[in-house]
Amino acid sequence: MKRLFRLARILAVGLRYRLHDLGRGSASRGPRLRKALETLGPISVKFGQVLSTRRDLVPLDIADELARLQDQVPPFPSELALAEVERSLGRKIGDVFASFEETPVASASIAQVHLGRLHDGTEVAVKVLRPGVEAAVARDLALLETAAGLVERFWAEGRRLKPREVVAEFARHLDEELDLVREAANASQLGRNFAGSPLLLVPAVHWDLCTQRVMVMERMHGTPISQIEKLRSRQIDIPALARAGVEIFFTQVFRHGFFHADMHPGNILVADDGRYVALDFGIMGTLTDVDKNYLAQNFLAFFNRDYRRAAQAHLDAGWVPAATRIDEFEAAIRAVCEPVFARPLKEIYFGKLLLRLFQTSRRFNVEVQPQLVMLQKTLLNIEGLGRELDPDLDLWTTAKPFLERWMQEQVGWRGLLRAVRQEAPFWAATLPQLPRLVHRALAEDRLGALQQAVERVALQNVRRNRLLGVLAAAALAGLALALWNLLL
Repeated sequence: MKRLFRLARILAVGLRYRLHDLGRGSASRGPRLRKALETLGPISVKFGQVLSTRRDLVPLDIADELARLQDQVPPFPSELALAEVERSLGRKIGDVFASFEETPVASASIAQVHLGRLHDGTEVAVKVLRPGVEAAVARDLALLETAAGLVERFWAEGRRLKPREVVAEFARHLDEELDLVREAANASQLGRNFAGSPLLLVPAVHWDLCTQRVMVMERMHGTPISQIEKLRSRQIDIPALARAGVEIFFTQVFRHGFFHADMHPGNILVADDGRYVALDFGIMGTLTDVDKNYLAQNFLAFFNRDYRRAAQAHLDAGWVPAATRIDEFEAAIRAVCEPVFARPLKEIYFGKLLLRLFQTSRRFNVEVQPQLVMLQKTLLNIEGLGRELDPDLDLWTTAKPFLERWMQEQVGWRGLLRAVRQEAPFWAATLPQLPRLVHRALAEDRLGALQQAVERVALQNVRRNRLLGVLAAAALAGLALALWNLLL
């Protein structure tokens, strides 16, 4: 009955904001969808935020409008937060904290944050999941999946926008954010990656005070990065801050393959010494060596306007069907990039260029990888933030030396030595075991296929050796006969 009531409410809100009329040419479709999601509550707001990042699937005007959704919702009662902390930690508030501020400093759709102080004087931030959020998420996800199926079936553009795929990605993000131990592990990994860095600070995690529903971390002090005038009053070098943001991004992507995928201004502070302070680690992205090589090849190809190289990078990564004509794909990339490069460098937004490339790739049956969509969204955030700090920021000039240095480390003798060092422990452990592994494989070869193959190779070797023996004997006989004729 509750599900039917919820579905009826969703239908009523949909009719109120005419969500059945989201076709092209409707200038108000973005605002109407945004207002509908705000009306439906925090989980729907969260869904709209994720939807805004899928610019490879969602029309740009809708994505831009949904990006305006703010992750601020009314806090839940403080007594519930206190009860959850005590239940999760198995101790009274007073036994853990010397002080605990009941009024939260931040409230979002999944959790809210309170400030406190441990008995040793350490200042901490305490993140607490909303009561009953798991059940609410499961309930709303079931309805979203139903709605996505209906949209895909009855709306003309529904199949192209792949709403069920979007809902599945949304569910994956929520699953990660509902486990604060996972978020704490993300923060710990990012902090280890940037240990001693002059660019980025990450709060330390108090692991003895972390559970699936409660996370206690170091309290970080700083100025919100959106308060530019206040940063100037603190003598922060704003252009240097913009360049540092670009370097942090490329360091995460190409050196670590592990990046913060939710770097909007609300999650960034600036410390008094000018370093970035990262907050909220619920959504992180990872990249493989193949992903990193693909990105580096494409970035450098764009820097040098080498569209053939960009097309070849797609083909080498296996993301373009093997039957694709490389010259046609090269021409399509050129058509995207040349109008962009006609502008001054400081006016080129690389995130938007990457987005247009993704959209062009779809014409060639390229399935854009989810991790690259997250990366593109993060790049849009970082680049937009950098330009807001410094309108003259030249992302290309800032990034190109970094990319070239990374490529030099991956190819040539440096790359070879690095690969040998990484693989040496594996081969050192594996080589002595090869005879035993082969014997075990033969012993477990129930159908005898491997045994037959080995015997076939052995028989071929015997035959080859016999043939070589015959040929050698014939050659020796021929040589002896020739010498005999000479002596005669």
